[in-house]
Amino acid sequence: MYAVVKTGGKQYKVTPGDRLRVEKLDFPVGDTVTLDHVTMLSGEDGVVLNPESLTSVKVIAEVTRQSRHKKIRVFKMKRRKNYHRTQGHRQHYTELKIQDIQS
Repeated sequence: MYAVVKTGGKQYKVTPGDRLRVEKLDFPVGDTVTLDHVTMLSGEDGVVLNPESLTSVKVIAEVTRQSRHKKIRVFKMKRRKNYHRTQGHRQHYTELKIQDIQS
């Protein structure tokens, strides 16, 4: 059984036991999160895509970590104009462990 969940503007395919990194959620480590924006569910009955049928489906996950990704460098340059800028960025993320898919 797996589900497709939308969070942070992205969609993730999840199964129970998976660990995934999503955009930062404001929950402390060890807390339980309910992801209720499910766009697809696949199980023994087949694939369910109907939005009315998916309103009761929830994905239960546990927050295992709050951290930041590796630093990336943003470099801008215009040749022959003596213009160059360097900037760094580290995106915050939340690591979740999927516990259950309740349909």
